[in-house]
Amino acid sequence: MTIITVNAPRGRLGLEQRRELAETLTDAVLVPEVGQPAPAARVGFQVHFVERERDMMAIGGRLLSDADQELDVMVIDIAVMDAAWQPDVRGQVIERVLAALAAAFGLEKPSPTWWVNFRVIDEGSWGSSGGVLSVLPLLDSGVFTEERVKAVRAALGV
Repeated sequence: MTIITVNAPRGRLGLEQRRELAETLTDAVLVPEVGQPAPAARVGFQVHFVERERDMMAIGGRLLSDADQELDVMVIDIAVMDAAWQPDVRGQVIERVLAALAAAFGLEKPSPTWWVNFRVIDEGSWGSSGGVLSVLPLLDSGVFTEERVKAVRAALGV
C-alpha cells in the first residue's frame, strides 16, 4: 500500500491536473518500488488531493493570504510499506514526484516551495480489510521484479 497526499492551496490544482497527477504520481512511486510499471500493482496506490484556504497555510511565518506575492506552496506526503527503501531509491522517488508535478503545471523545474516527505510505515504498522498488512505476501504476486524481491527480503531480513 502506498498513499500519496498532495496538500495545496485551494484552486491550485485543476481537474485535468489532478487526473494527470493521479497517474504520474502513482507511477513515480510504483516503478521504483516494484522495479517495473506493473499495472496489477496500481490498485495498491492511492492519491489524495487536499486543498486548503490560503489563510490555512503559511510559509516563513506568514499566512499565504497575507503574503506580498503569490507563493506556490505544496507539500506532498508519501507513505509506503516497509520494504527496500535505501536512500538512493527514496531520492529517485522524490525526484520523480517533483518532476511529475512540474510537468503537470507546465514548468521547466519544480518550485523550491514544493516539499516532499517520504515516510516508511514499519512492518506490522499498516492495516486494512480487518487485519495487519505486510509487503512479504506481495512479493510472490508477480508484480515485483526479481531484483526488487531480493532487495526487499534483504532489507527486511527474511
